[in-house]
Amino acid sequence: MTHPFELLQDKCRTLRLAETAKELPNLMRAAESKNWTYHELIHEILSYELNCREKKNNERLMKWAEFPEKLTFEEYNLKEQSAIGEKQLNVLKELNWIEEYFTLIMMGPTGAGKTHLSIALGIHAVERGYQVSFISMSQLMYVLKTKEYTNKSKTRYKRIITSDLIIIDDVMYMTYEAQEANLFFQFIYDLYDKAAFILTSNKGPGEWGKFLGDPTLTTAILDRLLHRSEIITFDKEADSIRMKYRKALFQHQTVET
Repeated sequence: MTHPFELLQDKCRTLRLAETAKELPNLMRAAESKNWTYHELIHEILSYELNCREKKNNERLMKWAEFPEKLTFEEYNLKEQSAIGEKQLNVLKELNWIEEYFTLIMMGPTGAGKTHLSIALGIHAVERGYQVSFISMSQLMYVLKTKEYTNKSKTRYKRIITSDLIIIDDVMYMTYEAQEANLFFQFIYDLYDKAAFILTSNKGPGEWGKFLGDPTLTTAILDRLLHRSEIITFDKEADSIRMKYRKALFQHQTVET
């Protein structure tokens, strides 16, 4: 004889409430033991399904974002740098700038915390339901050059161009050929007014021209990126945060003679 739970579970699966179908026996037992009203039972069932879907969506978005590591605000010490204060960070956390297609340019020396802050903002955005893509400039160039030839690059490219926020790390870290400069311009042109950007670089926008090799093209790129933008400058004189907290192999050891 089929248990009543099984009939209800089949109906849940038909309605594509897969997580609720698995949890239904426990929910029904809780309803009986706690004397839930019909209203409370329906509320608990729907809340459970919604929470499960939100968790799965978050996991999917985190996977798609391809963050190199999980760096959050909890580990980010504002006192270690002078780029932004608590008030400015709270404004960034509100994420209104994503809806307005803003570009955040984080500029400063290696190890100053640019990548950490960009990843923390990216993870925060994912947790709020935004689709985010993190990619280094060199990886982006590879994807742009091979998206017509490899499935992996094609898939990555599609995820990037459908993202609400695109984080490009180490912008202008090296000199690019004319073909690459044109591909980057076309990429920015296609996504203008369609996505927000975070760009990290150890070079100021005024220096980008010598890396792209085409002043006119550089001006066209900056014209779009800087239309709605905020430049966050990390202290050039500050010690490298990465070096400050590095793990040392020979720490606090004396040499015997």
